[in-house]
Amino acid sequence: MSGTNSPEAVKKLLENMQSDLRALSLECKKKFPPVKEAAESGIIKVKTIAARNTEILAALKENSSEVVQPFLMGCGTKEPKITQLCLAAIQRLMSHEVVSETAAGNIINMLWQLMENSLEELKLLQTVLVLLTTNTVVHDEALSKAIVLCFRLHFTKDNITNNTAAATVRQVVTVVFERMVAEDERHRDVVEQPVLVQGNSNRRSVSTLKPCAKDAYMLFQDLCQLVNADAPYWLVGMTEMTRTFGLELLESVLNDFPQVFLQHQEFSFLLKERVCPLVIKLFSPNIKFRQGSGTSSSPAPVEKPYFPICMRLLRVVSVLIKQFYSLLVTECEIFLSLLVKFLDADKPQWLRAVAVESIHRLCVQPQLLRSFCQSYDMKQHSTKVFRDIVNALGSFIQSLFLVPPTGNPATTNQAGSNNSGGPVSAPANSGMLGIGGGVTLLPAFEYRGTWIPILTVTVQGSAKATYLEMLDKVEPPTIPEGYAMSVAFHCLLDLVRGITTMIEGELGEVETERQTSTAEAVSSPAQSSEQQELQSTSDQMDKAIVSRAVWEEMVNACWCGLLAALSLLLDASTDEAATENILKAELTMAALCGRLGLVTSRDAFITAICKGSLPPHYALTVLNTTTAATLSNKSYSIQGQSVMMISPSSESHQQVVAVGQPLAVQPQGTVMLTSKNIQCMRTLLNLAHCHGAVLGTSWQLVLATLQHLVWILGLKPSSGGALKPGRAVEGPSTVLTTAVMTDLPVISNILSRLFESSQYLDDVSLHHLINALCSLSLEAMDMAYGNNKEPSLFAVAKLLETGLVNMHRIEILWRPLTGHLLEVCQHPNSRMREWGAEALTSLIKAGLTFNHDPPLSQNQRLQLLLLNPLKEMSSVNHPDIRLKQLECVLQILQSQGDSLGPGWPLVLGVMGAIRNDQGESLIRTAFQCLQLVVTDFLPTMPCTCLQIVVDVAGSFGLHNQELNISLTSIGLLWNISDYFFQRGETIEKELNNEEAAQQKQAEEKGVVLNRPFHPAPPFDCLWLCLYAKLGELCVDPRPAVRKSAGQTLFSTIGAHGTLLQHSTWHTVIWKVLFHLLDRVRESSTTADKEKIESGGGNILIHHSRDTAEKQWAETWVLTLAGVARIFNTRRYLLQPLGDFSRAWDVLLDHIQSAALSKNNEVSLAALKSFQEILQIVTPVRDSDKPETPPAVHVPVPVLLGSISGPGLNRPFVRTDSIGERLGRYSSSEPPIVTDELEDLNLWWAAWNTWYRVGSESTKPPITFDKLTFIPSQPFLTALIQIFPALYQHIKTGFNMDDLQKLGVILHSAVSVPISSDASPFILPSYTEAVLTSLQEAVLTALDVLQKAICIGPENMQIMYPAIFDQLLAFVEFSCKPPQYGQLETKHIANAKYNQIQLFAPAEWVALNYVPFAERSLEVVVDLYQKTACHKAVVNEKVLQNIIKTLRVPLSLKYSCPSESTWKLAVSSLLKVLSIGLPVARQHASSGKFDSMWPELANTFEDFLFTKSIPPDNLSIQEFQRNESIDVEVVQLISTEILPYANFIPKEFVGQIMTMLNKGSIHSQSSSFTEAEIDIRLREEFSKMCFETLLQFSFSNKVTTPQEGYISRMALSVLLKRSQDVLHRYIEDERLSGKCPLPRQQVTEIIFVLKAVSTLIDSLKKTQPENVDGNTWAQVIALYPTLVECITCSSSEVCSALKEALVPFKDFLQPPASKVQNGES
Repeated sequence: MSGTNSPEAVKKLLENMQSDLRALSLECKKKFPPVKEAAESGIIKVKTIAARNTEILAALKENSSEVVQPFLMGCGTKEPKITQLCLAAIQRLMSHEVVSETAAGNIINMLWQLMENSLEELKLLQTVLVLLTTNTVVHDEALSKAIVLCFRLHFTKDNITNNTAAATVRQVVTVVFERMVAEDERHRDVVEQPVLVQGNSNRRSVSTLKPCAKDAYMLFQDLCQLVNADAPYWLVGMTEMTRTFGLELLESVLNDFPQVFLQHQEFSFLLKERVCPLVIKLFSPNIKFRQGSGTSSSPAPVEKPYFPICMRLLRVVSVLIKQFYSLLVTECEIFLSLLVKFLDADKPQWLRAVAVESIHRLCVQPQLLRSFCQSYDMKQHSTKVFRDIVNALGSFIQSLFLVPPTGNPATTNQAGSNNSGGPVSAPANSGMLGIGGGVTLLPAFEYRGTWIPILTVTVQGSAKATYLEMLDKVEPPTIPEGYAMSVAFHCLLDLVRGITTMIEGELGEVETERQTSTAEAVSSPAQSSEQQELQSTSDQMDKAIVSRAVWEEMVNACWCGLLAALSLLLDASTDEAATENILKAELTMAALCGRLGLVTSRDAFITAICKGSLPPHYALTVLNTTTAATLSNKSYSIQGQSVMMISPSSESHQQVVAVGQPLAVQPQGTVMLTSKNIQCMRTLLNLAHCHGAVLGTSWQLVLATLQHLVWILGLKPSSGGALKPGRAVEGPSTVLTTAVMTDLPVISNILSRLFESSQYLDDVSLHHLINALCSLSLEAMDMAYGNNKEPSLFAVAKLLETGLVNMHRIEILWRPLTGHLLEVCQHPNSRMREWGAEALTSLIKAGLTFNHDPPLSQNQRLQLLLLNPLKEMSSVNHPDIRLKQLECVLQILQSQGDSLGPGWPLVLGVMGAIRNDQGESLIRTAFQCLQLVVTDFLPTMPCTCLQIVVDVAGSFGLHNQELNISLTSIGLLWNISDYFFQRGETIEKELNNEEAAQQKQAEEKGVVLNRPFHPAPPFDCLWLCLYAKLGELCVDPRPAVRKSAGQTLFSTIGAHGTLLQHSTWHTVIWKVLFHLLDRVRESSTTADKEKIESGGGNILIHHSRDTAEKQWAETWVLTLAGVARIFNTRRYLLQPLGDFSRAWDVLLDHIQSAALSKNNEVSLAALKSFQEILQIVTPVRDSDKPETPPAVHVPVPVLLGSISGPGLNRPFVRTDSIGERLGRYSSSEPPIVTDELEDLNLWWAAWNTWYRVGSESTKPPITFDKLTFIPSQPFLTALIQIFPALYQHIKTGFNMDDLQKLGVILHSAVSVPISSDASPFILPSYTEAVLTSLQEAVLTALDVLQKAICIGPENMQIMYPAIFDQLLAFVEFSCKPPQYGQLETKHIANAKYNQIQLFAPAEWVALNYVPFAERSLEVVVDLYQKTACHKAVVNEKVLQNIIKTLRVPLSLKYSCPSESTWKLAVSSLLKVLSIGLPVARQHASSGKFDSMWPELANTFEDFLFTKSIPPDNLSIQEFQRNESIDVEVVQLISTEILPYANFIPKEFVGQIMTMLNKGSIHSQSSSFTEAEIDIRLREEFSKMCFETLLQFSFSNKVTTPQEGYISRMALSVLLKRSQDVLHRYIEDERLSGKCPLPRQQVTEIIFVLKAVSTLIDSLKKTQPENVDGNTWAQVIALYPTLVECITCSSSEVCSALKEALVPFKDFLQPPASKVQNGES
């Protein structure tokens, strides 16, 4: 107002007024003087007011009636010029607000007159407008008059006036209401007591209203009256009115001033009582009208719907619903139901179009929709309005497709003609809406031939109507094709967008409120405030519960209809943008349902998207079964209306972008994917990606669909579970267009991201996802059963991906995840299980490498959880899976080995679970893992796992697939034992701690702690387990393994046994070593004797190992040797153990059974072991034994493959090796506990064993065939060699019985023959006189004995005779080899030595016993020389036995097997006699030697006059040498016997004499040739005999009658002999005549003649008293005979005869008288 109040403005006003009045007076000067006068007085009036008053404007207003009067009069002139001037002046006054109420009334009356006169109509309108807008002085009647004036002007004939008046009316109506609003503003602060308006109060009763309000009330009431065609109450003077204009005014008031109606009950009353009934009444023609129904059918003519009114009514309804819904709940229900009805197919097209537009207006107001839902749908007996609206839209859209649009004739025929043509030629009338007709495809819906273009009707989210705005049209417009569809489509989209945005927003608020309130509640300290908080929280909760109910109801009400419509549109859409919008709507609805937990509706929307993604009619059970309940029969019954779910049409005109195979058990050809399918798929991915948390169970649907799409597109899983475009599947290949090819990586990427985003899901949703994947996978597994086609790996791959991204909370999903993958691993389809294993192992590896919080090292439970499935895989039998498992283990070891900790048992368990039948590669891989563990990880694992390592390594040793692995694993066991040894202390400490802990637990639980080898300390148990494992390997069926294991076992016990507790040795001995020996013995004795053909391929087997039995023999040897060595080296440890003697017995028993086994190798080795435990260190022969014990040489096995075990090819030399120990014991320092070793019982046990072995092994078998086992020479040698050492320990108690036993064994041993095969190696050639080692050993044994007796106590000497007996027995062998049972032995010379007849029974060869017998003889002589005087030797007639034994070879002489024998016998006899005869003479009186003399005589006799003939080839020199031996014997007789004749029995002497006599006369042998005869006659011998005879005849030392007797006897024999020879010679000479006699006879006679001369010579020299008279007589008696020989012809005989006769001269004396004395 400031502008009109300023002094300048006032001044200007005054000036203008004055000039106006002046102008008026000028105009009226002539025609209208009264007016002129009034004007002039007016001027004065104005001037005076201006002069008198300071507040000029106020004064003017007071006097305004007078001031205005001249102008009113001027208007009354009806003169146009004057009228215009006046109206302008009046307007100026109005604009300065200097018009009072009265003046205004006058002005209006004046205007009315002008109106009635149709003058200045536009100016009038202008004036009214100025009057009403500038101030508020016009009220009540005046106001109504002014308004009526405008209305009247509206209905003039002039178009311009009409329109201007219409505008003025609108403005005036607005002004009236604005005034009321302003009035309310002014009085807002004044609190009034509201007067209760009675519900039925009279409509005129407006006394409670303030002035402006009253005007407004009256105006609005009359507008209703007018529209209803009733008379107005207030607008008096109205002449005519149109409904359309009235409705427009009503709408504008309702739209512009809703607060008036809401704040004033009077106005609300009007709405309810007047407006609504009016609207309903006016709608009736539209309701009743049915398009196409003939008028004749109903009795009363039906009023046709009138477009302008109908359209305006809908506008009013829209406003009513939008603004006054809360007041008019019931009425709105009716309106909304009407709107829904207007959509029916039988309503005119335009009506349906405007109805859809109206509904669109509602759809963009979600809060309104929410109110509908609360007011109707949620009330019990109310119409479900919201549901109906949505369903109506759905039905409307369907009807558009099913019924071609009628109603505008222009489009019907076009639709008819064009639909068949398809979308390519769009109908012409929609061309204007296209971008230009023709080629460009218009966006459109197309369904079953009905083609409906999509028009751009509004911007999204605003309902900009087209036909509701056509206020100027009277006739219904033609609706372009597709318009209604497009609006309805937008209705749906806006409805969805509105609802979801609203509900999501509110949900969000509730959730944040809840979070903040709980946070506050937690943080608030005081209790009271807490209670308040709780109070407020509960209020919030109630609010939230109410809201939630509303949200759920809204969704439940609308989802069926929405889904039906959207599905149909989705199927019909040919436009990418439209499709996108539909999918977005479905997606947001699905997400919302999910958030609200409305499972059915959520699944239904998801199903729709899924179906859209797949080719039409694609058989996907998930979609059909899961939702069968919801979509039964595909029609929803919606409160009486049936909305058909139209199933998708297959003939959609979509671009095909991919052809692939369906995922089914039996593929039925190919299926095609269109770009729309791909679009749907992307939506599906989007849904899963963004709303995974609310999908819950419908993951099943989503994933199933994705799986099928992925399959059709041919995406295959790659590492980590991501899907990549894979190679074509079998069957018709997948065909992809380039469009899709570029999309595939994107899709694949989104798929991966989808599963990556699972890390943001909460636990429950994640479980839903996992369960869905698992059940998908189960389906895929079922499909893959029974055929080897490519399976669908989607689920498995995605399980892997999900697991990998959720590592941080892997615990919650680990069990279901791995549990399922383990099932997949067992699937028969190889590709399927391969992926199951791939996924499982990847997860395990990822889980172990993941940086968990807390780290795995502190979270053992998690670590075990992660490793457990790896162990579970061991129950799968498919080798490929196991290979994956082992590769995984290998990788875990390589990356995680150091930090496995408590996971070791599981990991080791996996390696150990490999069974023998599982193929070489598996075993190989598992073994690689084990090698890695042993080489790198023993120090990092808990010591409690070491036992498992031992078990696993052992189990590999037992695998028989691959020999190298077994051997290498034994090497590993050695390495492990080495590790135990080096880290002994730490391991022991850790194990003891662990044991203590377990013990405690066990006590708490009240159970007994159970572990193998229990009472032993844990570290020892570890060793025992190792030993036990090796022990098992020692009886493996394969010889190489046995050998290696055996060597390793004994090496470890040897090298590391010192670590064991003393008590543990007990277990080692009994549970390990003896147990092993038992098993080996059993296996060896039962082993197969069949020959093994070459051991596979080209490996030759040596003949000494070509049967299982021989191979086992080797094992037995090794084992026994090992045990014996331990007994020997660890004697100091074992002996203090309580039952050492029992163990000793068991060991001896084993040695005995081995020694008696029918296998040379074993038996010999047993003896070696026997020697070892007796600690006899035998002189080492190079061939027998290496310097250190055998274990040092571990042969490197023949490596067939590439595995070379660590440790197998390095010599097992330890710092504490057995070799050194042995060395220590045998060298300077003796074993510390020798005195204990002397424990007699042990030695006697050993002796008994030795005796049993000896007697058993040497006892000849009863029958003989080619298989008869005869002990070998080395064995017997070793056996006998044991005795001397053994004897050293038992000599104190060794008695005759034992000696007897020994003798038997020695004798039998020597008697054993050798097989002719072996003889060349054992026997010396026949000519060499060498003893075999056995024979040497036998003699050594006896030698030891005799030495012991020699230095032993008196009572031992009685054993001498027995020893002599034994030796003499051996001496006899020289002539008579011993017999071995019934076995026929050949003499070595004629044994056939040929190996060609391998299968002929072995020929047994008797040894050459001569050297042995001769050596024995030497020993006898030796011994006798030492012991001749011993009492026992004297008493036991040893001498006689010796003579008796020697008699055999002596008597055989030349017939002896060996010439040396009798010669030795002779020399021995001479030696023995030279010692023995004096002894015999000493004991002559006792008669102990009586029986010896005849024996001796016979022996002499047999030897000197042998019956054996010398061999023909005997040389002369030999003969002379032999003769000299005979001479020696005679000399012995002459020196040792005859001189002592008086101590010797007479008969014996007689025998000797006779013998000498016989010898002294030549014995004839007829075989000699003449030439040799003189030599062959043993002249020397004869001579010696003769001389001896003579010597004894005249020995002058005759001291006893006995001696004289001998000499007389000798003499008479001699003389008698001479007589005989001479007589025989003379006789022969006479007979022979001229022929000379044989040479020998001549020699003999010469010898006799010489002897006679010698005799006479001797007799002369002798003392006369010594010569018997008879002797002389005999000598003289020879004389005549001699004389007779004179006639002989031989000159030699003559000369001899001469010499013989000469001595007789001494007898030629005269006879003397003394002769008688001589006779006396």
